[in-house]
Amino acid sequence: MTDEPLVLGIETSCDETGVGIVRGHTLLADAVASSVEEHARFGGVVPEVASRAHLEAMVPTVERACDTAGIALRDVDAIAVTSGPGLAGALLVGVAAAKALAIGLGKPLYGVNHLAAHVAVDQLEHGALPDPCLALLVSGGHSSLLRVGDVTGDVTPLGATIDDAAGEAFDKVARLLGLPFPGGPHIDRAAASGSSVSIDFPRGLTSRRDLERHRFDFSFSGLKTAVARWVEAREAAGEPVPVADVAASFQEAVCDVLVRKALDAAASEGIDHLLIGGGVAANSRLRAMAEQRAGDLGIRVRVPRPGLCTDNGAMVAALGSEMVRRGRPASGLDIPADSSLPVTDVLV
Repeated sequence: MTDEPLVLGIETSCDETGVGIVRGHTLLADAVASSVEEHARFGGVVPEVASRAHLEAMVPTVERACDTAGIALRDVDAIAVTSGPGLAGALLVGVAAAKALAIGLGKPLYGVNHLAAHVAVDQLEHGALPDPCLALLVSGGHSSLLRVGDVTGDVTPLGATIDDAAGEAFDKVARLLGLPFPGGPHIDRAAASGSSVSIDFPRGLTSRRDLERHRFDFSFSGLKTAVARWVEAREAAGEPVPVADVAASFQEAVCDVLVRKALDAAASEGIDHLLIGGGVAANSRLRAMAEQRAGDLGIRVRVPRPGLCTDNGAMVAALGSEMVRRGRPASGLDIPADSSLPVTDVLV
C-alpha cells in the first residue's frame, strides 16, 4: 500500500447516498444520490423511504464515483463506511454494502463515526487539522461542540443539544412559514431580504443560570415555540406574516447562540482554530458571523465549501484515509449499524 491510500467511503446515515473516493487529502470523486424530494411532501425524512432509496441508489452511485475518479473498484486500498450515528435502517444499507465490497475485493474495512467524518472532510480543502482544534458540528440531527486532538481517536465532547438540533429547528420553522423542505437553504434565502433585528426571539441556554449547568450545550425547542406563537398571533389578528423578517430574526438567534458558545468554548480550552461542519455550516449568516466574531478574538475559522458540509461520501473516505495513513487497525466484518454511536467512538 502506498503512502497515499486510495479509499472509498460510503455514507447512508440519513437521506443521501454518498460515495466518495479520496487519495490522501485529495478528493477524486464525490457522488451523491439524494432522496430529499421523496421526503418533501412529508415535511421531514421518513426512515423507511430513506432505506429503500439507499438500496436502489447504492450500486449506481458506487459506479458513478469510480467513473469520475477514473479507477476500478479493485484499485482501492480500503473501504470506509459510516457505522453511526444516524437512522438505523439507512445505516444498515451502507454497512452491508461496505462489508460486501470489503469481502469481495479482499480489502480492509473501516467503520467510522459520522460526526468525526464531518470534521475530517475539512482536510480535503484546507489541509491537515491543527492539534487541537474546536469543532462546531450543526446539522438536522446534531448540534455539538467537540475538542479534537486527533480526528482518528481523540475527540472529546464539550457540549451538545438537549432537545431540537439547529437543523431540525430550521426545518420546523420553515414549515411554519410555508417554506419547502429542507428548511435551511430556504430560510437562508428568505432572510436575505429581511431584518434580523425586527423580532427579538429568545437565545436558549444563555442566561446566567443556564450557563452554570449548560455552558456549552444547545437548546432550540424554545426558540421554535416562540416563532410559532409569534406567527400564530399575527394570523389570529388577521395580519400578514412578514416571512423574510421572521426568517432573518430566527436565523440570527440560532447563529448568535451557535457562535457565542463555540467561541466561549474555544477560549475556555485555549484553542485558536474553530472548524464548523455539518449541513447548517452551509448557512451564509453562520459563516459570516463566525468569521467576524472569531477574527476579533484572533481565532481562525475553517469551514468546508457548502457541498462538503452536507452528508457525503467524501467525508467518510477522508476519515478512512486518515485511519489508513496513521496505521489504525481495521474494523471487523461484524461491525454494527449503531444509530446512537457516541462521538468518542471514532472507529468501530
